[in-house]
Amino acid sequence: MILATLLALAVALWYLVSHLVRGDHGIAWYDAAAPCEFHRSSCQVMLGDARYLSLAADAPGGIRALELLPLTVTLEGVEATAVHVDFVGRDMDMGLHRFPLEAQDNGRYEGVAQVPICTEATMPWLAQVVVETADGRLGSRFGFTVERSVP
Repeated sequence: MILATLLALAVALWYLVSHLVRGDHGIAWYDAAAPCEFHRSSCQVMLGDARYLSLAADAPGGIRALELLPLTVTLEGVEATAVHVDFVGRDMDMGLHRFPLEAQDNGRYEGVAQVPICTEATMPWLAQVVVETADGRLGSRFGFTVERSVP
């Protein structure tokens, strides 16, 4: 009974720490008007009054697990201090997969991400783009699916 209690406490503590580290509280989330496949073309979302965010990935053949995925976030009307993209499993907790992007010019941020492998044949994910500003954090979520390659 003591072992079961300790195990339950460990799981509860892991869950709490995982959500605190993820830090997705205090973000003003903005939804895209329509679904978009950011690996095929840039996906744009309006972040309130005359502020825009777009996400694009350089993956013409599709997004694959364990392959490097170049990402570009472009901002208009937003002065960002930092930008990062988190990959989050939609139906399954897959842990924290955060990828900071580096500032380029003209509101462009670039970096490389990687989708982890999963035991499921088809895994639905969310790319959560978070923009840090002097006035707070803004974000948007873009859904995508990864098909496991068959050797």
